[in-house]
Amino acid sequence: MTRQNYCVNRTNLVSCLSTEIDSFNRCISVPKENSENRCKLVPSVSVGGPGLRAELETAGFVFDIKRYAIHDGPGIRTTVFFKGCPLQCRWCHNPESWKAAPEAALRTTRCKRCGQCVQLCKQGAISLDGDLPVTDPQKCTLCGECIEPCPGGAREIIGSQMTAGEVMAEIEKDVVFYDESGGGATFSGGEPLAQPEFLLALLNECRAKRIHTAVDTSCYAEEEVLDRVSEKADLFLCDIKHMSSEAHRQFTGVENTLILNNIRELSEAGRQIIIRIPIIPNFNDDAANIKATAGFAASLPGVQRIDLLPYNRGGNEKARRLAGGIELMQVETPNDQKMNAIAERLEKYGFRVKIGG
Repeated sequence: MTRQNYCVNRTNLVSCLSTEIDSFNRCISVPKENSENRCKLVPSVSVGGPGLRAELETAGFVFDIKRYAIHDGPGIRTTVFFKGCPLQCRWCHNPESWKAAPEAALRTTRCKRCGQCVQLCKQGAISLDGDLPVTDPQKCTLCGECIEPCPGGAREIIGSQMTAGEVMAEIEKDVVFYDESGGGATFSGGEPLAQPEFLLALLNECRAKRIHTAVDTSCYAEEEVLDRVSEKADLFLCDIKHMSSEAHRQFTGVENTLILNNIRELSEAGRQIIIRIPIIPNFNDDAANIKATAGFAASLPGVQRIDLLPYNRGGNEKARRLAGGIELMQVETPNDQKMNAIAERLEKYGFRVKIGG
């Protein structure tokens, strides 16, 4: 499950990333109205007997852990990707994060078209469409019996349940990098606020070990969840996708009123915030929306930085792997001229603007 990169020389790694590292002050559930949405709140699970530390036993669903991340907050970080999201953005880079539970996937470029998985599946969940195997998610039980025998390594199950203790074991492997670079752990997704007990357990454990934390969030969550998390996290990376509530609903599945209110609440509570804007051509890159977004951000106490995240098409390939299929929008990545022009507009409002995370 874990995507890991390895470094040969720690000093060289920290040195080569030094230009990417900003100076930061060390600080710092799905809402009821969206209960019909595809992703519902993932209940945290407590396992084990009495006497064990309850927080380390708290479990949630994760689909990836990325070490040596440099675009998910200050310094060198470990990013934990939570599974499950109440939004379904049509440009999503991580569509495998939408469903709250593990799911089957097929990398078609690796598939040998041998049909072996069809024969192996006892549930009859896999059939052939031409020579390509197709999985019925309603029949698939995620038994995994088709994965190991696959000669091309094309089949996989995305996501697994992990305890906070297991996740912390991964995070703590790179404490030396965090200390040297001003980095830490980032909780992303998916939507980490959709698994609040799991997130809080990890934030508490990181705080106890003096590991800086960032929560990368859409801010689409109940106020009570946000309040609890905001007291524990050092930094929030808050997405603003569009200032029009109707446009936001059409392209993400939810309106933006709750999101904007939550971002303002975090700001007025004195929390450390970086605003992040995904730049999606023909959706939110027009002058009127950029101006409205800048005006909103300028009204937030203490917000000084905006990150611009240029759209890339990586999510389309991931979407094609998933059983059941996900259709994402097809647009081109904005060029440097476009990104620089948007950055210049935002800088006129007094923000420090960075292209990329």
